[in-house]
Amino acid sequence: MIAILGGSGLDRWPQLGTLTPQSIDTPYGEPAAPLLCGQIDGVAVCFLPRHGAGHSLPPHRINYRANLWALKQAGARAVIAVATVGSIPAHMPPGALVLPDQIVDYTHGRQASYFDGADGRVEHIEFTEPYDPDLRTALLAAASGAGIALIDGATYAATQGPRLETRAEIDRLERDGCHIVGMTGMPEAALARELALPYACLAVVANRAAGRGASSLLAEIEQHLGAGIAAAQRLLIAALPGLADTA
Repeated sequence: MIAILGGSGLDRWPQLGTLTPQSIDTPYGEPAAPLLCGQIDGVAVCFLPRHGAGHSLPPHRINYRANLWALKQAGARAVIAVATVGSIPAHMPPGALVLPDQIVDYTHGRQASYFDGADGRVEHIEFTEPYDPDLRTALLAAASGAGIALIDGATYAATQGPRLETRAEIDRLERDGCHIVGMTGMPEAALARELALPYACLAVVANRAAGRGASSLLAEIEQHLGAGIAAAQRLLIAALPGLADTA
């Protein structure tokens, strides 16, 4: 089973058809929404909108631990996380799809590990490469085969939110070597690693980051998000057979 975590603009997956949502209890509370698990073109898929129904949860209030745990319990063998981001360099315009290969965590105060010492266990995961290389290869191959443009390689800056960043903050992120900026990349990627769930991020550029493009970032997001999400969905459907073989 391939799990798809939906981000802003992707809170439902019509291709799964009419399904009965599955509620899964976890030791960490309830996930953001009931899971929708079915099949697309013969591949088992489980979909979870990380922000909840109707985008009701801001990034810092998402129960990332419950979300990943529920997907694992449902039988997920791999996770593709769709994320809406802003872009810093000019070669990543609004509407582009980006496959990041690194991440820098600027978040704070989030429940960031299953091994927080409460049960007397501590575990240090290897996180040099935060995204699964086999999943990334499968996504790149599917994009090439389907004629969908996909930018290979970027460093994702995970910021706290829910506000957008200042121009000075984006300048800092650029100095740090970041290319795209979003609010949900961490601790999600690390939690998946703790659960031994292969994880990759498919980023949808909705806007140029603060000070890099339009004066109204929210208007730019509204203009470009729908088309970017539609392209991400087309790519994921094309990629499902290869992702299933990888998982």
